[in-house]
Amino acid sequence: MFKPMREIRSAAAIDLLANSVNEIAGRTSERVLVAVSGPPASGKSTIAAALAARLVDAGRSAILIPMDGFHLDNKVLVRRDLLNRKGAPETFDAAGFVNAIKRLRDCPDVVLPEFDRQRDISVAGAILVHARDHVVVVEGNYLCFNEDPWRELQPLWHLTAYIDSPRSVLEARLIQRWLDLGLSRGAADQKVHHNDLLNADRIAAARFDCDLNLRIMNDT
Repeated sequence: MFKPMREIRSAAAIDLLANSVNEIAGRTSERVLVAVSGPPASGKSTIAAALAARLVDAGRSAILIPMDGFHLDNKVLVRRDLLNRKGAPETFDAAGFVNAIKRLRDCPDVVLPEFDRQRDISVAGAILVHARDHVVVVEGNYLCFNEDPWRELQPLWHLTAYIDSPRSVLEARLIQRWLDLGLSRGAADQKVHHNDLLNADRIAAARFDCDLNLRIMNDT
């Protein structure tokens, strides 16, 4: 049975996450792996980035790792007839991502890819996690996803958070995201209703319960 979803404003969510991470990091010398998961446009990327910045400002060595660096290249998606489903679980190098998180747990220095949204391509070797990085904040859609091989991630996390927003907010943000990338309104609507929101529904239906289940409310 899932823990109740807590309605919370973004600033309070960052406070809650930072306090939880600091409590864990204060009692262990091993690298602390934090999963900030949720559907597309839920606010998880913004919150994860703010969390990592808050930890650094407080003097803790922390780094942010987006899962999106493990997108399969468009050429591969074309060959697999999956380009129109980009962002679905099967459009990522899931096994590579799981292995990368295991390396973060076991290896002092780890080099990881980063996704360039403007160019719609993953860039290899763009992120370096140093031995000194005590906390790694990982954000992405499928960090707490109960399908193979994603479920192998569950024992690796020290803290998990599921970030959600009302569906109307998800829809508006997703449409605006595609408009900002130069798509027409019709093309944006197509992507949102025939891909992005399908992925959001799939995440909600097959997620693990998290330590913190947070629904982000508008701050205005």
